[in-house]
Amino acid sequence: MNDFFEQVYAIVGKIPYGKVVSYGEISWMLGRPRSAREVGRAMRFCPEKLPCHRVVRADGSITGDSHAEVRKILLENEGITFLPGGRVDMKTHRWSG
Repeated sequence: MNDFFEQVYAIVGKIPYGKVVSYGEISWMLGRPRSAREVGRAMRFCPEKLPCHRVVRADGSITGDSHAEVRKILLENEGITFLPGGRVDMKTHRWSG
């Protein structure tokens, strides 16, 4: 597996219950601030044991096409609140690592 992907997964595994982080924030944590798209690519292959639903876009939007609704339900079950329009309230739930 790609070393960058492994680094991404190590961070995703640390995201606490009830918190979220953006793709761009993960890339900053890894010292590669312009790699948000590569983080997104890694998340497409994220192992099932990791809380991939806790990774969202910088504006709080949930990605995942057909899985977006399931991800939203998982976040709601963790107490994550949403703004009008369906975006995660990033100010309240952002994890800073």
